Amino acid sequence: MNAYGSPQPAIVAVVGTGAMGAGIAQVAAAAGHVVRLLDNRPGAAAKAVDGIRTQFGKMAEKGRLTAAAATAAGGRLQAVENLADLAGCALVVEAIVENLEAKQKLYAELEDIVAADCIFGTNTSSISVTAIGAALKHPERLAGLHFFNPAPLMALVEIVSGLATDRAIADTLFATAAAWGKTPVHAKSTPGFIVNRVARPYYAEALRLAQEGAADYATIDAVMREAGGFRMGPFELMDMIGHDVNFAVTNSVWRAFYNDQRFLPSLIQQELVDAGFYGKKSGRGFYDYRDGAVKPAAQTEAAQTPAGKITVFGESTAADALADRLSHSGLSFARAPETDGRIADIGLATLYVTDGRSATQCAAESGVANTVLIDLALDYATASRIAIAAAEQCEPAAINSAVGLLQAAGFAVSRFLDVPGLAVMRTVAMLANEAADAVNQGVCSETAADSAMRLGVNYPQGPLAWADAVGAGNICDVLANLGTCYGEDRYRISPLLQRAVFAGRNIHD
Repeated sequence: MNAYGSPQPAIVAVVGTGAMGAGIAQVAAAAGHVVRLLDNRPGAAAKAVDGIRTQFGKMAEKGRLTAAAATAAGGRLQAVENLADLAGCALVVEAIVENLEAKQKLYAELEDIVAADCIFGTNTSSISVTAIGAALKHPERLAGLHFFNPAPLMALVEIVSGLATDRAIADTLFATAAAWGKTPVHAKSTPGFIVNRVARPYYAEALRLAQEGAADYATIDAVMREAGGFRMGPFELMDMIGHDVNFAVTNSVWRAFYNDQRFLPSLIQQELVDAGFYGKKSGRGFYDYRDGAVKPAAQTEAAQTPAGKITVFGESTAADALADRLSHSGLSFARAPETDGRIADIGLATLYVTDGRSATQCAAESGVANTVLIDLALDYATASRIAIAAAEQCEPAAINSAVGLLQAAGFAVSRFLDVPGLAVMRTVAMLANEAADAVNQGVCSETAADSAMRLGVNYPQGPLAWADAVGAGNICDVLANLGTCYGEDRYRISPLLQRAVFAGRNIHD
């Protein structure tokens, strides 16, 4: 971004110098811009400048910048005291308190100070860009420029267009973010934009599993990490974010969508907030972080011995990975064509991958009493843990034999109560469904949805790409079965997923 045709990088202003504002200022200064920092707290802007310069110095010490580049970048930072000092800026990024009236007031005052072609970029994470712009004489100059914390490290930037945003403004901000070394994605102003909307099921499904007593927090977290490939489990992630923040975002999205059951807040999290157990920052959340506290270990089944002839059925990803892992274990087994969707038999037990029904329902409908379900894994070939559920009709010996088989294949096995969809499968299905709905409603593209979730919250795979890998038909089956089990609109299937199934194509085709 160059100012008014000048070959020199434009002057950028950042209003609000907390963690996000300071991080954005650091990114802009590192990219070559003079950056003016303003904060209504006395001395805060100057303190932020000092802090950013210290960061540049540390980067030079680690060899990530030359000493000269660090000094130059630090020299481009200017602490200012008044809005009038922002005259001449080509871009004003607002990172103040998440309050609609405060943001409207700031930009309304700036309209009388800056030039007509100055762009306004709000870093709001939850407030409608359209609503902020409604108070402006020229709302077309305003767009969301939503960085993720910490801004210098996180690659994603959501470029959010309100109803009045000029497309040229959004495109300029997109190009600016890319020039700053970020990965921008376009989004429409809608509750939660992309990331904060699509991520809700990651927390919501885990909270529902906990509420139903499916497994303890540590076990669900371990399964999501070690089978699902997520960097953090949902409960440890909520503890890190802070329940006051995470619960507030969930409530905001839920209310903004007129109490849509898909975004329903959890009573468990409400209790934590009411108790002041906000997570790491307060010392207690789902886990205890106080001095001397020991984080509980995941529940893992005791060692069992597989009893009986082993047969692996079909050539699905799960079956092929199981066969390969068993080959390295020294156990002998047979291969056979797939018959009813089973992936393996071991003695009394028959193993299937969950399709969103409970194991008890599967057993009743198939007539196979000794049914054991296994959860989805990001990669069955490398996953170190797997979750299972057994039908109520299943004999204890059959369960033990199934556990022994999976242990022989190198999995740590966590047994859940017989909840439909287990953990990874139901979560991935809901993430994919929400991403598909966002695309279907014109919020973003398929590529933007996947990029946003990989880069904004470090998901191991974009939810729509994951749905393609699992199969859109399988995802729809899981959602339909969950919906039948719970009798809730929460699990309604996105029209985009349904069209992909009916057309016999991948979502990304």
